[in-house]
Amino acid sequence: MLKKIMALLWAVGWLGLALAQTLELNKASEMELDGLKGVGPVLTREIMSQRQKAPFKDWDDVTSRVKGMGPQKASSLSAQGVRVQGQGFADKASNPIPSSTGPVKK
Repeated sequence: MLKKIMALLWAVGWLGLALAQTLELNKASEMELDGLKGVGPVLTREIMSQRQKAPFKDWDDVTSRVKGMGPQKASSLSAQGVRVQGQGFADKASNPIPSSTGPVKK
């Protein structure tokens, strides 16, 4: 019984480590990219193609260069542990910058 409990704890520990790992978009293999939820062969090829031209500088660079990669997809990938230059995607839509409407009239 003790062996079963230890085996279960060991398996849960490894699963936790696997889920906590991050994946650098500039270094990810084709297989690693294909394994991400929401990334298929077409998006993987587009990421790899753009990455060959130049490494991605940040998430804005990724979303502007990779066709099919918008803020929603970037946010989803970031939640899965994908990073660009070590940074996660910060969805700008959730933190809008207040717009200036000019002086307030009384």
